[in-house]
Amino acid sequence: MDLLEYQAKELFREMGIPVLPSQRIDRPKDLKGLTIPYPVVLKSQVYIGGRGRVGGVRFVENTIDAVAAAQTIFNLSIMGEYPKVLLAEAKYNADREFYLAVVLNRSICRPVLLGSQHGGIDVQTALEQMQHVVVDQDFSPFYARRLALKMGLQGSLIESVSTILEKMYQLFVQKDLDLVEINPLGISASGEVMALDGKITVNDDALARHPTLTALVARSDPGQPGHLADAPVAIESDGQIGILCNGAGLTMATMDAIAQAGGKPAVFLNIGGEMQWDASPTALRDRLEHGLEQMIQTKQVRVLLINLVSGLVPCDEIAAVITAYLTNRIRKPRSINEISPESLIAHTLRFPQLVVRLVGRDREAARSRLETVQVPLIDSLEDAVTQTVMLARATVRNS
Repeated sequence: MDLLEYQAKELFREMGIPVLPSQRIDRPKDLKGLTIPYPVVLKSQVYIGGRGRVGGVRFVENTIDAVAAAQTIFNLSIMGEYPKVLLAEAKYNADREFYLAVVLNRSICRPVLLGSQHGGIDVQTALEQMQHVVVDQDFSPFYARRLALKMGLQGSLIESVSTILEKMYQLFVQKDLDLVEINPLGISASGEVMALDGKITVNDDALARHPTLTALVARSDPGQPGHLADAPVAIESDGQIGILCNGAGLTMATMDAIAQAGGKPAVFLNIGGEMQWDASPTALRDRLEHGLEQMIQTKQVRVLLINLVSGLVPCDEIAAVITAYLTNRIRKPRSINEISPESLIAHTLRFPQLVVRLVGRDREAARSRLETVQVPLIDSLEDAVTQTVMLARATVRNS
């Protein structure tokens, strides 16, 4: 179960992790009684990332502007989800933004500390430069300090960031959590640290042991959204490109990259990241298969870019889902020998052309699997986007 940002920050505050003065807003008129001095930032409270890119985060200077902005945000759908609550928070001038997380790695059954000097909405850069430390014995400040050093921090930042990591780990253990994330951790010009955004995923099986968490959720009871959209979300009526990713941040970053390269995304689908309540190898494979079915049936999509980052499932198993999906749409053969390369290629061409980028282990095995259905496995996001846009333009010229 995921918590909303304002709920996560309540737990941060209890743990001594610095957060800004804030106030929950249930309706626009609540802003007339705002106790935080302006300027403030209004944030849509949804379970999906990337809200800042689509207008779900707005800075306001006075009450009139705040009420108007709140009305807009309450009526703003973010990947199909409308907020039931907003968070009004004091404005903070960050000189730098870091990414920090403590996450349960299910494949090794150990907590892992994650950190990057590139936080905020710069998701792709954060992923590429992410450092990690596996907590393989009883936790001590050594683990937090080790991650800070691997991040390249120096001077007083080593101590201040290590302290935040220690408190995040304590919260992680005390509440039986699957994820504690701060993105971004704001760093002021003077070196002060501040948790500007937060995400917490609670282990459902442990929830009964923590009545305070149950009460925290019950106070708002906004309901948990589905982790897989019922249908791909439309973007441009004349677009040709479909985007299928796992994780809201990765989805938004991929859409931005396509647009910056001159492509026209038609629809996107986020099949859900690994840091959620139902994260498991089986769940990821099932969501991928279901997502492929939805995207393939979207007639507007001429080229489908699949961009997945996986630590739970090896890349070759993800590739196996893709190849099996394509193969199973052919007439059911009596034996594998009846599937000719010609029939397989002809069948595949009736679908959108696929471009696949996978990040994880066993990529070369995945590449070999995908070659059997003539689907390229691209190493970098930039190259995958370039290939996708090129194919989309070719389909327009040939149509």
